Amino acid sequence: MKRPRVDLEANHRLLTRRAAILGGVQLAFIGALGARMQFLQVDQADQFRLLAEENRINIRLIPPSRGEIFDRNGVPLARNVPSYRIVVVREDAGDIEETIAKLGKIVPLDPDEVERAMAEMKRSAPFLPITFADEVRWDDLSRVSVNAPALPGVTPEVGLSRVYPLGSDYAHVLGYVGPVSDFDLERIEDPDQLLRIPRFQIGKVGVETKLEESLRGKAGARRVEVNAAGRVMRELDRKEGVAGADLQLTIDSKLQSYVQARLNGESASAVIMDAQSGDLLAISSAPTYDPNLFVRGISSRDYRALTENKYRPLASKSVQGTYPPGSTFKMITAMAALEEGLIGPDETVYCPGHLEVAGRRFHCWKRAGHGWVDLQNSLKQSCDVYYYDLAVKVGIEKITAMANRFGLGERHDIPMSAVAEGLTPTMDWKQRVHGQSWVVGDTVNASIGQGFMLASPLQLAVMTARLASGNAVRPRLIKTIDGIEQPSGRGESLGMNENNLRKMRRAMYEVVNDRRGTAYGSRIIEDAVRMAGKTGTSQVRNITAAERARGVTRNEDLPWERRDHALFVNFAPYDDPRIAVAVIVEHGGGGSKAAAPIARDVTLQALYGGEPPLDAYPTKDRDRIKTQQQVLRGIQPIANIAGRDQA
Repeated sequence: MKRPRVDLEANHRLLTRRAAILGGVQLAFIGALGARMQFLQVDQADQFRLLAEENRINIRLIPPSRGEIFDRNGVPLARNVPSYRIVVVREDAGDIEETIAKLGKIVPLDPDEVERAMAEMKRSAPFLPITFADEVRWDDLSRVSVNAPALPGVTPEVGLSRVYPLGSDYAHVLGYVGPVSDFDLERIEDPDQLLRIPRFQIGKVGVETKLEESLRGKAGARRVEVNAAGRVMRELDRKEGVAGADLQLTIDSKLQSYVQARLNGESASAVIMDAQSGDLLAISSAPTYDPNLFVRGISSRDYRALTENKYRPLASKSVQGTYPPGSTFKMITAMAALEEGLIGPDETVYCPGHLEVAGRRFHCWKRAGHGWVDLQNSLKQSCDVYYYDLAVKVGIEKITAMANRFGLGERHDIPMSAVAEGLTPTMDWKQRVHGQSWVVGDTVNASIGQGFMLASPLQLAVMTARLASGNAVRPRLIKTIDGIEQPSGRGESLGMNENNLRKMRRAMYEVVNDRRGTAYGSRIIEDAVRMAGKTGTSQVRNITAAERARGVTRNEDLPWERRDHALFVNFAPYDDPRIAVAVIVEHGGGGSKAAAPIARDVTLQALYGGEPPLDAYPTKDRDRIKTQQQVLRGIQPIANIAGRDQA
């Protein structure tokens, strides 16, 4: 069979075409590969060199400036000031112990701070700066800068630190800031990422913590390139944060400073408020403490000195402390009876020094009794028997309801720590809490502010303001937030019979201005600013029948902690009430002796807007008051500090 003839020339042409196509594809691939290699190795060399080092983009928070706090007149109370500090980055420091040893030879280091910083460094990322020295002097900072080559990882920085210019005057109101702790993070649901910055400061107590979110502001951010170890390579861009809101309090610093000085040496508290608007003009507790000690962490020694002080300087007695209101409560019992129409102002009760109720004898403070007394005289002379008699007629439910209308038994909404609710008891309350039935003796005790009845100085000031104004005045501590006026505390009418209120005010006037009044020794003689008030003495111990038979032991002869509390409440001027005052001196004895003189002095200071003229005081007191004013002038920090800041 004949084979077909192969076209060798055609096959050759086909092979040549295929080879050309394959060569072209190979050439194109090599060209593309070369171009890509040029792009990667030449055009994008810098970028991909960073990628080769496993760099990534990171967002770092910028802490905002904390809002500042001022008094009602613009005097600074809490400020941010530049603070020099020395920080160390562990990953750059090499042998950390050797580096710290070198640093300690150049600048003084607190051993406690070094120990704290080392502990913080161990639980923090190696690239985070840890503060080893705060509030460093400029000279020390300069020495660190000069010796920088010998101190790897050590950097001097400038930051903002919280300062309280008036120190202890506002400790119980403002509180203080401090570093975020693990406890803080645990109690905050979904905490702000700012709080995870080492040593970031937040409010711990007082206004600083109650208005923390407003004061803190919003964080800024900077976008940085960091390597795999987290070290910052360069900053790409930055967005500044929003500073915290500035606050203005209703408090007058001159008055606050005076009140704090006047309470010096006592375990006491005082509240002064505008009787019409509810503005708190001063709210003081003594003794006090310096909040600046807490800003960076108080030493164990200083903290122990505060906690072991029997006068409890850390307690804000003006809002946290609750006490039997004693005879300052008698206006409430009387108002309950008057509003129910159970008594008239001229009806009298005979006081032989005691009253028998349900087989039990309740004693008046005056052993011999007051004889026949009406409403005005009962309050003026603080006769207990008159109010025992009212209590039996009125009953605890109506007394407690009246107390609530005047602001007792209510936790008032002001941004301070642990504001107390106090206690205005009822029958149901005793059964629920103590598992016991209410007895008439409980009502008798409550009628003079003893037994289960408890109130804070703040609540007593609110009660007095409502008596003076006839309105449901509410306390206000914050005047403005970032310049925006906050709601007034001026309330609606209490709906009381105005004649009954006038009778109570007149009786309170007699307490202070009548020769037989219990507070006559602390009167104001300037007609334009005369005050009306009520003394109170609350027992903290039981007086046995045996002691009463032989004579009740005087407060002066008892240990301090067993003495009665001294109370006084007042408003002024009597004809046009502008301020209401409450003063409690713990274990001070009688209200007329310990609390009323303080209340009179702070009242005059508030009404005159500064040191009052000696003519406002009784003649017999003027030499003593003159000396007292000179002493108090020397221990008030406000004048010099405010003057420097305003200059």
